[in-house]
Amino acid sequence: MEIGAPCFSGDWLLGALVPSRVLHGLDRPTSLGLYYNLLGTLIRRQLMLGQSAVLDCLINDEVAAQWANLAAEYGAGILVVQCVCSDEAVHRSRVDGRVRGIPGWHEIDWPHVERMRSEFPELTAEHLTVDAMRPADVNLDAVRRRIG
Repeated sequence: MEIGAPCFSGDWLLGALVPSRVLHGLDRPTSLGLYYNLLGTLIRRQLMLGQSAVLDCLINDEVAAQWANLAAEYGAGILVVQCVCSDEAVHRSRVDGRVRGIPGWHEIDWPHVERMRSEFPELTAEHLTVDAMRPADVNLDAVRRRIG
């Protein structure tokens, strides 16, 4: 997008950690804590430089609040954008047909999507929802309007 900010992907971060076995043997809360702390460090560095950042990852209300507080420390704003696909059949076909090829990380299948839905409660923190059933330019315009 034209904001000139780097996009940090949670799955690419996890893929980079797999070969070093950093997450091996950690329970889920500990590994998630490490994951969000690493992403938070990337955000902090961008904010220290007076720059924006985009993160591509699943979050919950607690993480959204932590990152909002972090942004506030640097006088920055935060926009949480939740991406959904309102047509489950289309969503499933897109997931099943996608190959991301992230080194060290698994491909996402439909059972994984369903498990993540059950593990992550509905986001109630302030956010913008964009629907993958809409044209990409419509969703981008919605984000642009919120960024201002």
